[in-house]
Amino acid sequence: MTPSQDIARLIEIMAALRAPGTGCPWDLEQSFETIAPYTIEEAYEVADAIARRDLVDLKDELGDLLLQVVYHARMAEEQHAFAFGDVVEAITAKMIRRHPHVFGSNEERAAGAAPGFWAKIKAEERAAKAAARDEAQPTAAAGPLPAGRRGDGLLADVSLALPALTRAIKLQDKAAKVGFDWPSLAPVFDKMREELAELEQVALPADPRGAAADRPGPTPELEEEFGDLLFVMANVARHLKLDPEAALRAANQKFVRRFHHIERRLAEGNRAPADSTLAEMDALWDEAKALEKQGP
Repeated sequence: MTPSQDIARLIEIMAALRAPGTGCPWDLEQSFETIAPYTIEEAYEVADAIARRDLVDLKDELGDLLLQVVYHARMAEEQHAFAFGDVVEAITAKMIRRHPHVFGSNEERAAGAAPGFWAKIKAEERAAKAAARDEAQPTAAAGPLPAGRRGDGLLADVSLALPALTRAIKLQDKAAKVGFDWPSLAPVFDKMREELAELEQVALPADPRGAAADRPGPTPELEEEFGDLLFVMANVARHLKLDPEAALRAANQKFVRRFHHIERRLAEGNRAPADSTLAEMDALWDEAKALEKQGP
């Protein structure tokens, strides 16, 4: 095997890795379910390379993500469900179908992107997909994909596999399109304060001076109230036209950067965070904040 810019070589390599008897033992053990977490991870690696503006890494990460597509297609082909070519045909058909103002008739191109055409096309696609599922016969191959189907309704096509914050935004967007939405940002903040108060009531003991050990452990009620707060925070982000995942990633990176400053400053005195006090680390945290505000 030699490297190639032709996608056919990658498909060949994947087939060889999955070949019974001569393939890779690890690859032969995998299934849709075991590979799915890697697929999600590789998508995040692509996003990370973009955020870092590292085009060298981006090339490699896009290759890793492409491998995931080839991997799933190969396993589907083994079950006589579909092959990589079918995946390519499906997406090219979808792109042509969803862009009549680019690929359609002279009249469609002249009309341009009419308001609401995207939602109309997607609704037609959902109906056609549902009909195709009803007509499809279950495969007799070993290890088929689970037979679960999405329910009906406006929110049915918002994928369960999305990160929870991203899914919250998409669910809220869908509902907003039919008028189920706060009229402005102010009542969303009111709701946020309400949810925070409910969480605080459940999370803190009656005596606010109680030790952490006195606080209740994870309970269904605590999880529910925390989830409600996160959901309304996603709604705040949506009204502000912010991506909550991107905002949280930036906050994570800021935390890493400032904590690294604490480690570096303590190391100057041959100490580690475990050897210092909270007050010392807080002071160094504030120092890191001040340095960031000064800029480079």
